Amino acid sequence: MGILTNLRGSRAGLTQEALPVSNGVSTVNKKKWSNLMPLFVGLVVIAEIGFLGRLDLAKNASLVDSWTDLFYRTTPVHEVVPGVDSLTSLRFGDRSSELDSCEDWLEREDAVEYSRDFAKEPVLVSGAEQEWQSCSVGCHFGSESNKKPDAAFGLAQQTGTASVLRSMESAQYYAENNIAQARRRGYSVVMTTSLSSDVPVGYFSWAEYDIMAPVKPKTENALAAAFISNCGARNFRLQALEALEKSNIKIDSYGGCHRNRDGRVEKVEALKQYKFSLAFENSNEEDYVTEKYFQSLVAGSVPVVIGAPNIQDFAPAPGSLLHIKELSDVDSVAKRMKYLAENPEAYNQTLRWKYEGPSDSFKALVDMAAVHSSCRLCIHLATQIREKEEISPGFKKRPCKCTRGSETVHHLYVRERGRFDMESIFLRSGSLTLEGLESAVLAKFNSLKHVPIWKQERPESIRGGDELKVYRIYPVGMTQRQALYNFKFQGVADLRSHVESNPCAKFEVVFV
Repeated sequence: MGILTNLRGSRAGLTQEALPVSNGVSTVNKKKWSNLMPLFVGLVVIAEIGFLGRLDLAKNASLVDSWTDLFYRTTPVHEVVPGVDSLTSLRFGDRSSELDSCEDWLEREDAVEYSRDFAKEPVLVSGAEQEWQSCSVGCHFGSESNKKPDAAFGLAQQTGTASVLRSMESAQYYAENNIAQARRRGYSVVMTTSLSSDVPVGYFSWAEYDIMAPVKPKTENALAAAFISNCGARNFRLQALEALEKSNIKIDSYGGCHRNRDGRVEKVEALKQYKFSLAFENSNEEDYVTEKYFQSLVAGSVPVVIGAPNIQDFAPAPGSLLHIKELSDVDSVAKRMKYLAENPEAYNQTLRWKYEGPSDSFKALVDMAAVHSSCRLCIHLATQIREKEEISPGFKKRPCKCTRGSETVHHLYVRERGRFDMESIFLRSGSLTLEGLESAVLAKFNSLKHVPIWKQERPESIRGGDELKVYRIYPVGMTQRQALYNFKFQGVADLRSHVESNPCAKFEVVFV
């Protein structure tokens, strides 16, 4: 409008200057200006519109810039990782903001609905009836008309039904209980006392044995008690018993073998009166540890063990048991028994765990049985069903990680051992360490006010407070032998390699 005003002022000046001219000339000039006036005014209007247009274009350009800026802030550009057939990461523009964090984006993009809801369609196992208080996944034992079971005890007759072997007997007496042989026979799920089996079924649990029962005074004259009834055992346990007696170890034998006491007694109550108990198994097999051993722990009688070569894995504390590995060990064990019997302070050290609590490794082992083996079977089967769906061609491809600038956020999943559902955790590249993983797990479960699954079953004296303590974190799918004793990430590089090689990696955590 400023340009138009100036031009109008110029027109006024020209008219005034023409007044002194004669009337004829003035009339001619007026006619000329009258003829040119429409054209001139039109040019002025066009110029003003053009100027205003430039102003509007500038405003529009500014508005476009603001839209572009918003686009860069909120719209991701995906980055394809070589070797992966789907989008596995997210890269934001350099002008990013916190409006949509990597964690928020991954939580949304990695969300998936599986084809089977186990709450509505429980895992079905045929061939046995089971009862338990609760299970973290829908689980039904028995049969349903017109429905194929997911698993069956014994060799399954239907394609797609897993065959389950379950036994608590030694493989030395029942060869089919050997895991490798069971696989060859066609069993896809093995449940034995071996911690290397798919679903271990040990003789131990907090509910079955009052392991933390108080120690009673040792009133019997004999140093040890024995309850052995199978006199045809395939190991050297009877020879060891005789060798101990020859070493002047007085033994009260209540069982059918070498009986010298009336066997009509309550076993655990009888054992409480002795300093030592002979927990002699009928075979020397890894993880084959029966009630003989756990009853000794309940009684507060130091176990003298023949059996599992790895019995120390089952010790409630270092020095809490004596192990006769071979017949040649009898003399040294006999000397140790005599020494402990004659030195109350040394003997009390072997039972110190009864007052101070067992080791974390022992608690982690026994805690496993806080979840019924049948429930653990259903968790195992449901996990396999989900894993098969995840590798199917039609399954949703998930990013699993997100990159912003120089930092990458990994989306991982974790669950407590004995539970089925997974929880999300996020690890930034700078925190992708063993300490970072543990910290993220603790932060997640603390935020959920999580109560460990063993909390109510453990004796009250060793339940601890509300603070969570991590004992092991390991990839889902490992056996309990691997998880508790063999597995360990070999530093940060090993953990990073696992996470990179397993998008949306899944872990289990054992709390103690």
